[in-house]
Amino acid sequence: MTLHVYDILAHVFLNEKVETCFALLGDANMNWATRMADQGCRMIYVRHEHCAVAAAMAYARKSGKVGVATTTCGPGLTQIVTALPAAVRAKLPMVIFAGEAPIGRAWYNQAIDQGPIITATGAAYHALHSVARMPTQVRDAFIQAQTEQRPVVIGVPFDLQDALWRGPSDLPIPSAQMLPQVGALPPHPNDIEAAALRLKNARRIVMMAGLGAVGAAKAIAQLAAKLDALLATSLPARGLFSQDHFNIGIAGGFSSQTARALLGEADLVLAIGCSLTHHNGDGGKLFGQAHVIQLDLAPSALSQGRKAAQSYVRADANLGIAALSDMLHARAPNWRTEALAKTIATAQFDDTPRFPEPKVHDPRDVVAALEKNLPADWDLVNSSGHCSYYFAHMPSRPYEKFLTIREFGAIGNGLAFAMGVAAARPLGTVVLFDGDGSALMHIQELETMTRHGLKIVICVLNDGAYGSEIHKLRADGLNDAGAVFG
Repeated sequence: MTLHVYDILAHVFLNEKVETCFALLGDANMNWATRMADQGCRMIYVRHEHCAVAAAMAYARKSGKVGVATTTCGPGLTQIVTALPAAVRAKLPMVIFAGEAPIGRAWYNQAIDQGPIITATGAAYHALHSVARMPTQVRDAFIQAQTEQRPVVIGVPFDLQDALWRGPSDLPIPSAQMLPQVGALPPHPNDIEAAALRLKNARRIVMMAGLGAVGAAKAIAQLAAKLDALLATSLPARGLFSQDHFNIGIAGGFSSQTARALLGEADLVLAIGCSLTHHNGDGGKLFGQAHVIQLDLAPSALSQGRKAAQSYVRADANLGIAALSDMLHARAPNWRTEALAKTIATAQFDDTPRFPEPKVHDPRDVVAALEKNLPADWDLVNSSGHCSYYFAHMPSRPYEKFLTIREFGAIGNGLAFAMGVAAARPLGTVVLFDGDGSALMHIQELETMTRHGLKIVICVLNDGAYGSEIHKLRADGLNDAGAVFG
């Protein structure tokens, strides 16, 4: 049987257990993508390259697998530059097959130096120009993506892809068999002793969990109960403690008014698996008076220009929490009272005065109605922009059923994120919450959803404008006409 290089490259991807790929075809990737489909990979053909990468981002987050997408070279590749910084900052493992212009031609219309474009986003780029080494280089891209938790883009000139394969038929050992299998990192006893002393002497403690603490949720909740502490999460981990009566919800710019008040009372915040970003502390306004202990696999001195914490414990979340629990005695409830539990359960997340207008709905009422009526087993995708604040406040919805990726601050990702979640959860239903400005940026993907039978319900909070810009322009005393669309 005659094999081309693109056949072998497809074999390597499938040897990495790639089951789903988001694609938009062109000269530099269509033969490879066709072979992927021929060999059983589920190809979801989108209408814009940005959406291929954005969908793969959500797929990676929800499936726990490496997200895979493909675009053609040149203008196909330049379309993904907005998605990549978000994937890098969200620490999502991805491999993107981008192709490259043919190296055997003196001129090609879509040629461009792709490496600097990609590396400027923080993603890795590898130009694969040695046919004999290509299978190993593809496997190594999967190793790098998983080790560094970021996207890796590979460029393969399509004239080299079209060449006959003259190498061996055996494939390189897959990445899963080469990645280091190591145990969880235990804390240093000195760090635990110092942190335990801080916790023992603290009066009001908030234990705040991020994505790095998802696997330790039960242990964190138990320690919080033992120490009379309240629970909170970062925005990406919202819902992690949805069933706990002393969960105050999101700690960050999206905090409820109740959470803001309680965080302001805290004299110690134990941040587990949190990056302690600017938004997580709302620019220092949320718990600025509290002593912050960061328990993380990679504690940081600075986070987005701010001192991250005052004390540190480097450890796996479960092992770190277990070690702290062993050193601390239970204390009598003082902060965790029935009255506080009732306040947390009944207080509105935002009690800004209402100004009713005919034929429009207050977004708080919309969210309350959806919270009450949407099936509990649906996956929720919260896009970005002004509207996302409201949809983040659906307290009964657990972390496992919620997705938000906001690291680059771009709008226009919601439809693609919903497609990625739907691909990762093919037996379920996804509901997307988006704004009109964001949804209209990639409205063409409605056709993709229909063609591939993706079960997605779309809820657009339509204010006929770019809401964030209106508020900012008005705050500066400027004309908001440029942000209003009707």
